This record gives sequence, C-alpha cells and structure tokens, in this order.
Amino acid sequence: MIAELSKDILSTYGTLSSEYLNFLEELKELKFAGDIQSDYANRVVLATDNSIYQVLPQAVVYPKEISDLIKLATLSNQSQYSSIVLSPRGGGTGTNGQSLTDGVVVDVSKHMNQIIEINVEERWARVQAGVVKDHLNQAVAQYGLFFAPELSTSNRATIGGMVNTDASGQGSVMYGKTRDHVLALKSVLLDGTVWESGPIDDQELDHIKQRSDRVGEVHRVVDQIFTEQQEQIEQTFPKLNRCLTGYDLAHIREEDGLFNLNSVLVGAEGSLAFVAEAKVNLVPIPKFSSLVNIQYTSFDQALRDATELMEWAPSSIETVDSNVLDLAKEDIVWHAVGDFFPEHEQYSVAAINFVEFVADSQQELDVKLRNLTDHLDALYVTQSGRSFAYTIASGDTEVKRIWAMRKKSVGLLGNTKGDRRPIPFVEDAAVPPENLADFIVEFRALLDSYGLAYGMFGHVDAGVLHVRPAVNMKDEVDETLIRSITDQLVVLTRKYKGLLWGEHGKGVRSEYAPEFFGNLYSYIQEIKGVFDPHNQLNPGKIATPAHSGAQLLKIDQVSTRGQFDRQVSAPTRDEYDSAMNCNGNGACFNFDPNDAMCPSWKGTRKRTHSPKGRASLIREWLRLQEKQGVDLSSDALEVKESWLKRWSNTRKQAAIEDPSSKDFNVQIFGSMSQCLACKSCVGQCPIKVNVPEFRSKFLAHYYTKYSRPLKDYFIGTLEFIIPTVSKFPGLYNGLMNNASVKKGLEHFAGMVDSPLLSEHSLRKQMTHLDIRFAYPKSLAKLTEVEKQRSVVLVQDAFTSFFEAPVVSDAIQLLQKLGFTVWLAPFRPNGKPLHVHGMLGQFNKAAKSNSEMLNEIADLGVALVGVDPSMTLTYRQEYLKCDGVSAPHVMLLQEWLSKNVSLIPKALVTGNDQKVSLLAHCTEKTTAPDSMKDWQRIFEHFGFQFRLEQSGCCGMSGTFGHEVANVETSRQIYAQSWANILDEKSHQTVFMATGYSCRSQVKRFDNTTIPHPFQVLLKQASEK
Repeated sequence: MIAELSKDILSTYGTLSSEYLNFLEELKELKFAGDIQSDYANRVVLATDNSIYQVLPQAVVYPKEISDLIKLATLSNQSQYSSIVLSPRGGGTGTNGQSLTDGVVVDVSKHMNQIIEINVEERWARVQAGVVKDHLNQAVAQYGLFFAPELSTSNRATIGGMVNTDASGQGSVMYGKTRDHVLALKSVLLDGTVWESGPIDDQELDHIKQRSDRVGEVHRVVDQIFTEQQEQIEQTFPKLNRCLTGYDLAHIREEDGLFNLNSVLVGAEGSLAFVAEAKVNLVPIPKFSSLVNIQYTSFDQALRDATELMEWAPSSIETVDSNVLDLAKEDIVWHAVGDFFPEHEQYSVAAINFVEFVADSQQELDVKLRNLTDHLDALYVTQSGRSFAYTIASGDTEVKRIWAMRKKSVGLLGNTKGDRRPIPFVEDAAVPPENLADFIVEFRALLDSYGLAYGMFGHVDAGVLHVRPAVNMKDEVDETLIRSITDQLVVLTRKYKGLLWGEHGKGVRSEYAPEFFGNLYSYIQEIKGVFDPHNQLNPGKIATPAHSGAQLLKIDQVSTRGQFDRQVSAPTRDEYDSAMNCNGNGACFNFDPNDAMCPSWKGTRKRTHSPKGRASLIREWLRLQEKQGVDLSSDALEVKESWLKRWSNTRKQAAIEDPSSKDFNVQIFGSMSQCLACKSCVGQCPIKVNVPEFRSKFLAHYYTKYSRPLKDYFIGTLEFIIPTVSKFPGLYNGLMNNASVKKGLEHFAGMVDSPLLSEHSLRKQMTHLDIRFAYPKSLAKLTEVEKQRSVVLVQDAFTSFFEAPVVSDAIQLLQKLGFTVWLAPFRPNGKPLHVHGMLGQFNKAAKSNSEMLNEIADLGVALVGVDPSMTLTYRQEYLKCDGVSAPHVMLLQEWLSKNVSLIPKALVTGNDQKVSLLAHCTEKTTAPDSMKDWQRIFEHFGFQFRLEQSGCCGMSGTFGHEVANVETSRQIYAQSWANILDEKSHQTVFMATGYSCRSQVKRFDNTTIPHPFQVLLKQASEK
C-alpha cells in the first residue's frame, strides 16, 4: 500500500530552514510578480541537471520581469539574509552541476523569454535571458540571419544560460564562442543595481570608476587587475579556440583597446550577477551548405585525418565514434539519416568525420567540395588514405538532418544498456587540435586501464572531444573512479598544453581552478568578492571571496544522483528503469511548438510537467516508499484502504491550499494527471523515458490510498458498455446534449462533455458494406490467394462507435482496391484502462482481446487497425502484460504500403493534388517508418504528399474532455495545430490520422478534416 510521506520522512533529504521561509515570505510581501514554489515536487525536479549530481534546493522562483530580479537582489543584500544563496538557472542542461544549489534556484526561462527587439540593418537582437537559442534563430531566419554558435542543446538552451557558460559548439572555429557575439548585457548586481555593460573607452571607464557604489568598485578592481597583471595573464591564459570561460582577464581589453566588463560576466556561471537581458550579434546564414560524411575503420585515424582536413578550409569538422553511431541506429533520428551511412561488406565503421562547407554561391561551394573529394578519391585509388568511403549531404534540409543526429550524441550515450552508463565528468577537455590524437590515445589508455567502456564525439577542429566513460554511479566502488580518473586527466591535459574545461563550464569541477589559474587565482577571488561580498551567488563555483573563508566545491563531496538511486532496490529500479535512467539531457524541454515532444510541458511551462520532471519525481517517490518499507509490487495493488478512508484522504488533501503542505504523493499526482499519455517521450527522448508506463503504475498505487474520480470509471468502462449503448444513439446523444446532464457530468464526473455516437453504427452498415465478421471457421476456408487479398479490420471503440463513417470509408476504399475486408468482432482494447492506471482490468482486457485476435492471425490473414493510438497499444502496452501474447496488428498504412503492387493501375492515376498529413503523436514518434508508408501510398496514387511538422493537437484520447485539462488542451492546440490550419492553402487538403486529433479540430475550429483513406476513397470513386 502506498505510504503518506510525512515531513519527518522528507526531512531525511532536506527541509526548508526558517531563514529561507522568512526570505520567501518577505519576497511575497514585496509583490514579487513571478512564481515562488517551495513544494517538495518542484524542489526535487530542480535538484538535478545533466550532470551526475543531485542537490535539493530550498525553493524555486520564476521571475516575471527585471523588477523581480531587483527585489531578489535587494532583499538578499539585507544583513539578516546575508547567508541566503541564489543560483540562476536557464535550460538546466549543464553537465557539471553549474545551476544546482541548496539555496534558491532562480529560473528565468518560464516568464522572461521575450525577444525585445531585432535590428536587421545593424544585425543584432535584444532578448530576455530566458529566450531559447532556436526560438531566436527561428525569429531572425526570415531576415537571413542567425545567432551563433551552434549548440547540441539549441532547442532548449537559453541565451542567459549560454552567456553564463560562454557556450560554444559546432562551427566554433568559424563563429567563435558566445562571448564573441555578446554586444551588451543588462545585469542586476546583488545590491539591486541594474547595469548595462559593453565595450567602453577610457574616458567613460574613468567616469564610471568615480562612482561610489558597487558598479564603480567593480570597474576599479577589474581594471586595476588587468593593468597590473598583464604579463601574468599573458602567460596563464592559453591560446586556444576554447580558452578559459568566465572571469576572462585576457579579454578585458578588446583588440581596439576598449574595456569590456562582459569578458568577466560571460562564463561566470551566475556567480557575479543576474543576467536579465542580452544584446547579441547576428550573422548571415550561409546561402549554400554541404556536409561530407567520411567513414573510417579506426577512431584514431579519424582524429589524425581531421588535422589534415582543416587544410581544405571547412567551416567545421565534427566526429562521432561507433558507440554513438550504433545507438543512433536504434533511435528515431536514424530514419532521417540512415541513407547517408550505408553498410559495407568489407569494412566496419569505427568513426565518422563530418566535414561541413558553406558558401554564398553554389559555384563557390562546388569548388570547395571538389577540392576535397578529388583529394579523397585520389587517396582511395592509391589506398594510402585513412578513410574508406564518404557520402555527401547537400542543401540545408539534408545537412540539418545529420547535424540533428550529431546533436543527439549526448542523450544517445545515456541509452547504453546495463548499469554502467556513459556519464559526464571528464568530457570536455580542450587541447590544441594538432595534439588531439595523441592526447586521446593516452586518454583512452587511461580509461582502458580501468576496464571502462566509453563513447566519444565532438569538435575535432577545435581540439575538443566529449568523452563519456561508462560508470555505475549506484555502485560505491565505481563512484570513486570520478576522483581518480579526473585527477589523472588534469595531469594529462596539462601535458598536452590544454584545459580541463573546454566547453561545458566549470561547475563542481571548479576545484581545479586554483591549479590552472595559478597566482592569478587570488585576483579571481578579488573579483568575486567585489561583485558578491557574502558569497551568495552560486557559491563554490569558479571562485570564492578570499575574505569569506569559503571553499570551492569538491567533485567527490557533492551528493550524486547515484547515491540516492542506490537506496532503491535493484528489482524496483528494473521495474521503473526508464525513469531511473533519465540522465537529465533535457531533450523534453524542446521549445518548438511544432515538435511533438511533451505537449504538457509546452502547454503549462511547468518543469514538473516534463518527462525529466516526472522521472525525477518517480525516482524520489520510489526511494521514499522503499525507505518506509512499502511493497511496490503488483500484488500490493490488491491491498487498499477502505472506500471511506480513501474518500476521506482525498477530501483532506483537497482542502489544503498551500501546495508545499500537500502529501508528496498528491504533488506527484498533480504532475502525472497533466500527462497526455501521447508517448512522444518514448519515441523522441534519447533515453526512451516512458512517462505513460510509469505514470500508470504510479496511479495504480496512488489509488490504493486515495479515491478515484468518477470520470476514471466513466472512461475506463466506456469500451465495455459502448456496444450496448450504441444501439440507442439518439437517446445517448440526446442525453449528452442535455444542459442538465452536461452540468451533472461536469460536476460529478469531471467531464465537460462526451463524444457523440454515430447515428449509423458500423454493425448496422455491415450488410450495405458487404463485409462479414472474421470468425475462424470462415477464414479457415480461404485459399492462400484469397488470404493474400484479404484483411481483417480490428475495431476500436472510438472509430467504430463515434466515427463509424471513417471506418466504413476505409472498408470501401480497400474493397475498391480489390481486397476482401473482414471485421474482427469488437472487444475492448483496454488502452483507457492503462492510461488511468487500472492495470488489473487492463491485463484482463488485453488477455481476452489477444486470445481472439491471435486465433484469427494464426489463420494467415493480416490484422490492421484504424486508430494509431489504439493500434499501437498491441505492440507497446500489450507486450509488457504478464501472460499475454501480443497479436501482430498493423497500422493501415503499413499494410497497404506492403500491398500497393496488388492495386489495379487504373485506380492510381493521380490528379497531382496537394495533400498534407497531420499525424498522430504516438504514430509519428513511436512508429516513424509508417510516415514513409503514407508518403509511398499517396505518391503511388499520384498525389503531392507532405508530412506536416506539427506538435500535439491537445486532445489525446479523453484528456481534452476532462474539466481539469480543458484550458491546457486549448493552449496546446493553439500553439501548433491552430496556426497550421489557419495558414492552410485552399489548394491543399489537410488530413489527420488520429480520431482524437480530428475531434479536436472540430471542437475548436468547427472544421472537419478527413482521414487519409477518405481522401484516397474520393479519388478512387472518381475513376
């Protein structure tokens, strides 16, 4: 039975101190406009990033405007709050714990994410710190401009986060780092002063230094250090593309002699001030681009070849090893790029170098490409080259597909099987590019000496490789490798004249800063002290004020995720593996509304509503449940509190207004109840975090203590009663349209409405359609030729009873194409039961349905389903049911695509009509190959087919019908589908594969869009 998690239990991990409670209360009194959240759920979700560490904050605040940052700074500057710790946070993708804190997280990404101004003529933009890089680039692309450099996390990395880590990425040899593109910063100092910094001449500098406030003191100290320590700065700071980030004394003065405080602020990881706004430089988008993908049998050969390839002046050279490549082949991304990496009988690919060329004309690009390919071809002829094959991706679309695969490398490595998984802790050392191959040889020898596997990828043109050793952080012995390997890497990096931190910042690894800065470290401390005298901003990172006596954090003295995860038993970890293995890469924070990944996060902008957030909550829930000795097995689901007790528990929690005072189980439920169960996370997360799966398990346990709402019983039993109810469609629809019934449904069942039954049920149309039920005795009489031209349509409750015309149209199309259609007798699929955590009932339904469908399938006739979500349940949820042999049920397009050769040619002469498909989220993310099937079918029929890039429609089964979800559902629809359909061309026919999607369009736009088979039927009927 699920246990209530009391504050005593929660205090074993961390509790809110009175000082922080007082601080937050006073912040509210100051009319802080943003969100202040101190509930345990929000704190747990913000306790991790993309690093190995886990640190519970006291609270999370989401400023709404710059005045909120001023209030935070001013209040923290008061003497009674001098020990309050504040840590800025952007996208939360840091690999070194940069934004983790045991104080207050200040997350600007939720509200302060507006593009303030774009100046096309002067090529700059002014943005709030929470703007995502890809969002900015999407806005300026129409002007032929973009903000460089290119990050692998560009779809969730904020500009403020990029500034704070001086981020760089692919193409940095050409475009540099973030610092090279920052024109001005508007920052809030800890005394509440708002200061805009940028390049200034000596006259203005002298004027500022006369000020008596903190601004004046900062400029005096920084200028004095630069002036008096130039020789030491010159000797200490390396001459690398990826030079030291943060407190960058070497660039205080620019080449033209201007003083620029931003060289100190950029890369400071929020340890000096709050960055509120940034004015950034924009550069022209190259008009033409191509990518040469060169394959190697040896990773060492790829690295050594990269140095020579730089002679051909590419814009960038990136590399991935075979570990990354093999994981990419198992991911959805491979469906878009696989053709560029053909298999070879003679060779095994160990590495690939991606060599990019850009130009302002096709002719210029062709010359660059020809120079390299002629060189490679000549080497192949003489067999003196290191590589053995290459392909070329041409044009923006193809190039972006391959870069998308490269960008996924970080997440893909996290999907390695087993307890030892590649993790970030020594991943971004930088050395001069000419030293990289030799450096990696020794680095690999170091890792090999510990018997570790590892993955490698990165920027060979800049001398930076991301190396992720596979370590089991749940094992105490393995955890000690963090210290021993890092210490040895520091020595190795110094040997090859490099840096420990080449790209991803310092964070917890700042403990090595004194060694690298040498005598300059005391001056770094002085800068920290003048900005932040009480060591309140992100303390323990990069530097500490000398007078404070505070120490830098140590890599093996900060709590890690593994230390908490090992408190969960191995069987439970295996049961909830997709949640336990989430590595925080943040792919689920993708800002793009036309990307399917996690619609609930996009709709609410709450991190607790993201796959990462939900995985974090489940990990902590499992830990606390096992700490109390709770049985989390399926057998425990049979042990429930009495109905009266469950009802009482629910009422008590509902009466609590303060979220932080609610039972942690209820806080988690609040997150899980907003999940649409669309399974986009399963397909798009590189770790394959499966929220619907562990959500259903949580709900099953949750309802042993709390009472189920009536809507769950209404939704869960609908499949079972619908065959009977459908006999009286007029009565049912009349009741559902009745105002009193609607009001009662909303009040007692939490449903705003119910879909209406089709007036003419599918069963009533069977005679007219000339189809029969697929009884085994009838199918057994078919010849093999007849079986080949036969297909069994597997019914689902939604299309068969609420949208019968779609099913009848599909049947008529198949008949016109020369196929015999049989109808499987209706049995509940059980998907709604699974969604709502009624796992016992779901297993029974799955077993009954599977037995019937397998008996049909054994006779050699193909099974197909109409609705993607219901059909894919057979190959997803059914596979994990005990005692159930999942039947093989194909999607309509999968089956027809395999049988297009059987269609009479007279039926497929097309009219060249344009059609655009809005696919169901589950279908396009978990069965991506089926999108190519749709394309193959429509092109076979002569249509001009386009797969629309769309997000979620916001309905997802019955989610949009529930009172608690209506506004979120509407918001999700407005973000993507509404915009796409508003802009639709009258010459293009829009289609949707999902029943819920078509319902949503009719619901909010009062428009009916057809199923793809209905469009095909219309053409076939005209022949």
